Amino acid sequence: MKIIFYCQYVFGVGHLFRSIELVRKLSGHEVILVVGGPEVDIDIPSHVKLVRLPALYMDEAFTTLIPQIPTRSVEQIQDERKATLFSLFKQVKPELFIVELYPFGRTIFGFELMPVLQAIRNGTFGNVQTACSLRDILVKKRDPIEYEQRVLGILNEMFDYLLIHSDADVFPLDETFSRTSDINIPVLYTGFVTKSVHQKPTEASNTMLNDHGKQTRIVASAGGGRSGYRLLSNVVDACLLLQDSNPVQLQLFTGPFMDPDEFMQIAEKAQTDIHVHRFTKNFVDCLTNADVSVSMAGYNTCMDILTTKVPALVWPYPKDQEQNIRAKRLARFGVLHVLNDKDLHPDRLVLRLKQMLSKDATSSVNIDLNGAVNTAKWIEGLEKF
Repeated sequence: MKIIFYCQYVFGVGHLFRSIELVRKLSGHEVILVVGGPEVDIDIPSHVKLVRLPALYMDEAFTTLIPQIPTRSVEQIQDERKATLFSLFKQVKPELFIVELYPFGRTIFGFELMPVLQAIRNGTFGNVQTACSLRDILVKKRDPIEYEQRVLGILNEMFDYLLIHSDADVFPLDETFSRTSDINIPVLYTGFVTKSVHQKPTEASNTMLNDHGKQTRIVASAGGGRSGYRLLSNVVDACLLLQDSNPVQLQLFTGPFMDPDEFMQIAEKAQTDIHVHRFTKNFVDCLTNADVSVSMAGYNTCMDILTTKVPALVWPYPKDQEQNIRAKRLARFGVLHVLNDKDLHPDRLVLRLKQMLSKDATSSVNIDLNGAVNTAKWIEGLEKF
């Protein structure tokens, strides 16, 4: 089957990496992954062709489009992206178009998505089925009534299927979208999308962890990094204090989009056994070898925690409800522990880290983590019709 998968990430990298894990499982298909955010060093599966649209991202308020190349106007880039995407469909004539998040989010990218979706409905590219690929929790909207009405209008008219990458027993969609009963297309809960863990540590993760016997190994991370400075700066200070009583090795990943000045401020604090990196392709392997993880509570990081069962402290991103809901729900399952704002002080973090080190390993819970595999099986079923 010929598949075009569209992913637009605008602030962090979670949407991108979830999309990559989904297309990774589609090895029996001809897959084109279309991305439109700032370039990130990623490994693309050999069966996937990557198409990069001129990059656009958004400010922290999610109100303004920003071009990665500042000498070009947003309008120029929009015109080029729209033409490129439409031309791609004319050339490829896919059988399945999967759109990540839209119309539940990324509304501002309707300028390039709606012309393609309308052309699909008009039969311009032949017989193309459409599916929305959606994560577990939606962000809170200023006008929920208007938002849900608009989403339903596009979803029911332009899409054939809704794929929710969640376990319905953990995060049903109706908790953050009240009108699920008005969705008129088939809905599939795929389970959560997770990365594969190597049976043995990879050479890269071994080198990065540089295990020194009885040291406590802590991995700290902040997703894409735009909002992670406060957490990671305090983690470094806490680990410096912890060194007095407990030898600590800290591997810290700021994320590729952390402000350069903030990155330097954290890097300048680094001492022996405190290693600061922008990014690693082997993050899940690093967690496998860690004694404690300290992070934010984005979808992908929480799934890595569930997969590796590493004892974890998470600080939910404070400017929307999504990470807070996820963190508190998973804390009830006993798979992680939540940091609040008062904990973001070196002395408090030392206490929380010591508490984590005294706990037993995270117990297993019955949560469906086979989202990528189940999505691939669903697509295989489409081919039979």
